[in-house]
Amino acid sequence: MPLPRKDLSQAESFPRCHAGRVTGSAHLRELGEFLRHRRGELTPAQVGLPERGHTQRRVRGLRREEVAELAAISTDYYVRIEQGRLAPSKPVLESLARELRLDGDQRTYVEELVGQAARAGHRRTPRRSARPKVHPHLTRLLGQLTDTPAIVFGPRLDILAWNPLAAELLCDFAVVPESERNYVRMVFTDPVMREIYPEWEDVARTCVEVLRMEAGTNPADPALTALVGELAVADPQFRVWWAEHRVARQDFGSKRITHPVVGDLTLDWDTFRYAGAPEQQLVLWSAEPGTSDAESLAALARATTRSQ
Repeated sequence: MPLPRKDLSQAESFPRCHAGRVTGSAHLRELGEFLRHRRGELTPAQVGLPERGHTQRRVRGLRREEVAELAAISTDYYVRIEQGRLAPSKPVLESLARELRLDGDQRTYVEELVGQAARAGHRRTPRRSARPKVHPHLTRLLGQLTDTPAIVFGPRLDILAWNPLAAELLCDFAVVPESERNYVRMVFTDPVMREIYPEWEDVARTCVEVLRMEAGTNPADPALTALVGELAVADPQFRVWWAEHRVARQDFGSKRITHPVVGDLTLDWDTFRYAGAPEQQLVLWSAEPGTSDAESLAALARATTRSQ
């Protein structure tokens, strides 16, 4: 006979001395929404629960009481978490992550949300500037990279700076108004981006997932809220994908590009985070030496140098 599960409802939660600011925070509301959508994606069979009778289920996915049973907490405790009124303790969060089958990025996301909520209870969250200035050292580095496309991204994937080869590879960012110079916005609203990415849907979905991960750091960021609202109105696919609450943290990968001059090529991209400006990241594009992709990139670099 299996041993009964320990009830985690009484486990110590995050500090309550600032409960007025922790409870109901934007981070906890985001956590609650994420958990609600995640349980909606699972069935009792997927988590090892028996089907109980033939009563038609009134909700998609798992019921709240089923999640509570799996996590060994009371239903009321779980309801308060999902409503954004309670920060779960670390054991409860680990149990929920396990029972809701969260992957590595999803676990990081919920842990950051709870951690940010706890820290917000002790100090005022610094207001993030809408668009930071690119760090001078990164600007210098961009000027020295002539054979490698490079872009500096800020929060929300704002495009802060780029080198000429990146502009030649993707598009001329200089003609885009600075207030609209955001990679996610351009992927969804600029027809050029749909043309250069043959696998546009995969690129766009990843953008949404990365942006949702950003929301875990600062869900009350007014610039992020404005961007999401704008794209939800402009593109129905963005609206659907954002509502799915999927998250991802990607630091490397590859993309296929259809370029009007050198044709189709597949490039690897890698992200480097700069310690001197933690919210800024340098993304470099490259190709395997000796491949046709490397030859195409080199040809594009030569053409870019000649045109300067």
